[in-house]
Amino acid sequence: MTETDGVSLPRGDLTVRTIAMPADTNANGDIFGGWVMSQMDQAGGIAAVERAQGRAVTVAVNAMTFIRPVRVGDVLCVYTRIDRVGRTSMKIEVEAWARRFRTQVREKVTEATFTFVSIDDEGRPRPLDTP
Repeated sequence: MTETDGVSLPRGDLTVRTIAMPADTNANGDIFGGWVMSQMDQAGGIAAVERAQGRAVTVAVNAMTFIRPVRVGDVLCVYTRIDRVGRTSMKIEVEAWARRFRTQVREKVTEATFTFVSIDDEGRPRPLDTP
């Protein structure tokens, strides 16, 4: 999904959905950016493991810009979409959206491209099977 009637929509599959809690805040009462990034890495990891059909590790994250804050009580929804697949690596587009507390309002809070590498049991890069 990308746009309907001028309204931006999430792209990809809903992979992680969790609630922002008070323990995840900074001194200003906003949710830590690192907590959001961690949820995005987990979602990307789920997509990578499913695509690799085995172990996969994060090796890079492109620039991440926080568009809007996440607040306590918001439901963070993380969407993933596999963008490119190489011999052992894959780039996964990850978007984080907040469904605002006690509303149905959804806003994109950040996005990034995560790079994962498929690895074997010894931690060495393992070729990905082509679909």
